[in-house]
Amino acid sequence: MLDVHDLPHLTRDIPGIGGTLKSRPEDFVVVEEPLYEPCGRGTHVCFRIRKRGLPTMHAVQEIARALGRKVFEIGYAGLKDADAVTTQMLSLEHVEPRRIEALKVPGVEVVSISRHTNKLKLGHLRGNRFRIRVRNVDPARLADAAAVLAVLARRGAPNYFGPQRFGLRGDTWRIGRALLSHDYDEALAVMAGRAGPADRGEVRKARALFDRGQYAAAAAAWPYMFRNERRACRAMADSAGNARKAIRALDPHVRRFYLSAFQSMLFNQIVARRIDALDRLLAGDLAWRHPQGAVFRVEDPDREQPRCDAFEISPTGPLYGHRMTEPGGEPGAMERRLLEEEGLDPGLWRTEGRRLMSGARRPLRFKPHEAAAQAGTDEAGPYIELRFFLESGCYATTVLREVCKTEPDAAGSDPAAEPAG
Repeated sequence: MLDVHDLPHLTRDIPGIGGTLKSRPEDFVVVEEPLYEPCGRGTHVCFRIRKRGLPTMHAVQEIARALGRKVFEIGYAGLKDADAVTTQMLSLEHVEPRRIEALKVPGVEVVSISRHTNKLKLGHLRGNRFRIRVRNVDPARLADAAAVLAVLARRGAPNYFGPQRFGLRGDTWRIGRALLSHDYDEALAVMAGRAGPADRGEVRKARALFDRGQYAAAAAAWPYMFRNERRACRAMADSAGNARKAIRALDPHVRRFYLSAFQSMLFNQIVARRIDALDRLLAGDLAWRHPQGAVFRVEDPDREQPRCDAFEISPTGPLYGHRMTEPGGEPGAMERRLLEEEGLDPGLWRTEGRRLMSGARRPLRFKPHEAAAQAGTDEAGPYIELRFFLESGCYATTVLREVCKTEPDAAGSDPAAEPAG
């Protein structure tokens, strides 16, 4: 299984420009484009905010506190990271617009206010517009950056799930794999034990206690924000080390998260295997119609290829699940071969994964719209600036990985990647 950092580049024949990302929040600007604009009437107040140095949920918590409301009452279409300047829409019902105008939350500016008839929900997002400045790079490398963007705009960027999908330790997919195989001891060992280089302080201590079977002490040692690990450790203590009962004590949403990470890792493997032909249809492919996402089976690839060349359709890969439609021909054989190589029985998705993972198809590529690059200098020094628009669910880090040929996540997670497609 290829690690997320070892996945092949589509543009590997063009040298990467290297450089440093997110030297300061202003170097990573994201403007969210909602699926629809507020209609101007209704009981919900929609307000666009610009935030700097704050993750979305932190901003939402502070806004709720300032207004004396509950966090769950505030609607949002997507989650954005802290290491950026991001503009996004929020909504709140039954609040006076003047109270929104008067908000004083550090790092948050209210840009505009309107009304709408319903609450803004996760996924009500057309996409995100990016302006990214890469530092510590030779401006003379602009031609290489522009060449990469031109290839991605024409052929598509690999639709990899980025490193942020797999957690700080990069191992959430391993937990999902163990859950799918009913290996609950292994799932818990990865989740709550086996301290690694990324673990420090109390987290490292908690993992060591778990490995020694001191589950109650481990539960007490986990920091507050690690509530799932605490719950699992308490369940292990209460059940005398019964891993199955401990896993069942976790919220189904948590188990779905781990299974989804494994789905994502498997999908990445298929993208990697088809990296040189992301824009080529094969007989039996299930093709994705852009942008609405309807899927159809390709019977005659030669007839459909012009539509693929025009980016009207794209081949898809598997998000394995008990209701996923399987392709035919070589694409189907490739997807079955992957499961065989991993020693996985396809029937597992109909047992452990049945209630949690129905499965779907996902395009192997996405188009960076309006992609452009330019060199410049500001008060922080020289830079190469990249601009592009991505539809919801696409990872900016994938575009940056192709341009820089480094791991852009090293400076933080993708500020606009959370709303999965």
